[in-house]
Amino acid sequence: MKNLLLSAATLLLAGASIAAPALAAEPPKGAAHNIVLVHGAFVDQTSWKPVADILTKKGYHVTLVENPLTSLDADVKATKEALAKQNGKTVLVGHSWGGVVITQAGDDPKVSALVYVSAFAPDVGESLAALAKGGPATEGTAAIHPDDKGNLYIDPKVFPSAVAADLPAKVAESLANSQLPLNVTAYTAPVTVAAWHDKPNFYVISTKDKTVAPEAQKMFAGRIKAKTTEVAGSHASLVVHAKEVAAVIEKAALAK
Repeated sequence: MKNLLLSAATLLLAGASIAAPALAAEPPKGAAHNIVLVHGAFVDQTSWKPVADILTKKGYHVTLVENPLTSLDADVKATKEALAKQNGKTVLVGHSWGGVVITQAGDDPKVSALVYVSAFAPDVGESLAALAKGGPATEGTAAIHPDDKGNLYIDPKVFPSAVAADLPAKVAESLANSQLPLNVTAYTAPVTVAAWHDKPNFYVISTKDKTVAPEAQKMFAGRIKAKTTEVAGSHASLVVHAKEVAAVIEKAALAK
């Protein structure tokens, strides 16, 4: 799965890589230099690599969190361990399920801003299960099913169109067949902290998303009072629209 996703990222970013300056860049004066990226369910941290490559070339210190996806507490712990290693102000970014994780972990004093990318943004007492049930039905959420061990998957036949419609077909199909499951305990766990109440917030809405409905994304962005950017992408917009997502993160790095 990693190799295929990285191949897609390399193809999509080929132009940017060729045009990248040879000299080392630095973030703007006063900007947070650290970026911590938290991935969603069913994929791994390499889903963030296109964005990470762009930001690294611009001089940011980028960390990709490897979520175990076994529970909300486990993913929050992994994220807080990454935050503990940062030196100074840090922008914390979450995609999809990662939005739940950064909502809980983002109260860390090093976190200067939160960025949600096609992500859930729960309030205290809300779980991913409750948000999915209470929001607009989507092709992706309807295709989530548990196995006999309590692990959740998206039906592999539905995954390509519901999650990754704008990725190459072979990549989408491989991702569908190589999913990293989200344990049902993570799906049903309510957050006890909603860091977005006290942080500057940014939100990237994917207008062609068939997993987290665009209407739900707009609701989340509105209630957290986020500065909002729209991209015409699927749930995989963090790969296909990596430049736009990276640009939003750069704006968040300058947030006061």
